[in-house]
Amino acid sequence: MSAPVVDVWGPVAPGTRSSYPPAPEPHDEWPLPGGTAWVYYSPLNRRQLIRPVILSDGFSSGSSNLDQLWHGLEENGDYRFISELHAAGRDVIILGYDDRTASITANAETAIDCIRRANAERVGQAKLAVGGFSMGGLVTRYALAKMEQDPSLPDHETSVYLSYDTPHNGAWLPISIQAFAHFTTDEWGDTPGVGPVLRQFSGLLNSPAAKQMARWHIEKVGDTPEQAPERVAFLRALEEVGGWPRNLRTIGVANGVDTGAGNGVKAGATAVRCDGETLHDTWLKTQAKGDQVVARLQKTGGEPVSVRTGGLPEIDGAPGGLFTVPSPAGDTGSFGLAALLMALTGNEVDPDVITTSCFIPSISAVAAGDINDPKALYQPVTPDHSALDAFACASRNEGHTTMTEELGAWIVNEIVAAG
Repeated sequence: MSAPVVDVWGPVAPGTRSSYPPAPEPHDEWPLPGGTAWVYYSPLNRRQLIRPVILSDGFSSGSSNLDQLWHGLEENGDYRFISELHAAGRDVIILGYDDRTASITANAETAIDCIRRANAERVGQAKLAVGGFSMGGLVTRYALAKMEQDPSLPDHETSVYLSYDTPHNGAWLPISIQAFAHFTTDEWGDTPGVGPVLRQFSGLLNSPAAKQMARWHIEKVGDTPEQAPERVAFLRALEEVGGWPRNLRTIGVANGVDTGAGNGVKAGATAVRCDGETLHDTWLKTQAKGDQVVARLQKTGGEPVSVRTGGLPEIDGAPGGLFTVPSPAGDTGSFGLAALLMALTGNEVDPDVITTSCFIPSISAVAAGDINDPKALYQPVTPDHSALDAFACASRNEGHTTMTEELGAWIVNEIVAAG
């Protein structure tokens, strides 16, 4: 059985590179310990690094893919982010990693090396703008904060830190989906064709970076949803460097609204159900308050497994960036991905699938509240709630890290205003 390769916390996996047109050849390429930086000088700067903007890649499987990154910044929305930065006289440095599932603190060392290289090659006195998309915002947040706290490191010489739909206060992937991923991997992970897809899905959820970002995580079916030890250790490490870089302006955007209006996904609803060759009466539900069976998982001919949660908020319908991932049938969401995997394992899926859910709540993306707080999730977000100096939220709940003129232009204007 042949199967596509899909990713959880990023656009697509290795093996799909050919689906993207090649990115323009970078003007310079910096090999870094743990990664690579691709440099695109502004046409206004005559092949000199004068006003650098470092943009960090986020979570995905394997190593960073320049074609994929360029497409996401320039072609995958209604705003050409790199072109607009170039028009404003900013040189763009795209920062990628050898392993995007590695610990955030490990990849932050690569970000520190990139910042040092940019400062060493910069002509003039203009300070840097540094940040990233999704997990990339956490990588650079930690890197800049560490450079301020560690006396062995040089000044980061940065005036603006930026984040784009970054899970500052945690990310959400339904526990029912996590359990389904681990269950199917346990049962069919060695099956030719579909097995590698299942193992990759489960493996991504259990990778160091995913554990650090997920507000609730289970490593295997039957675990109690909670913060993974890796997340607890990362939050402690972040606190040890001050939590945030202080000697600059911090800005961020959310792909969700700031009005408190949810995305329409109902709590406790059956999101996806299937029956067939390998699974019998298997279903996943959206998250509701209180004690709840969020999934029924049954191998055909086997005993059913119930997955329970308790004390979690109604977060699938919360305002925020939505889980989206490309598939052969077109972009889908979190439960849509589960439906795809159900079909791949030989089952008939009920047609009324709730395809997506909240992924990065707005209050997480703009660091404005605890996503474990049901009231905070659905309250309007105001500047006094946020740990950022300034933020912007989308006018609708849209796909995670979608590049829009609304958000992209706001960031460009903030960078330009900083000088």
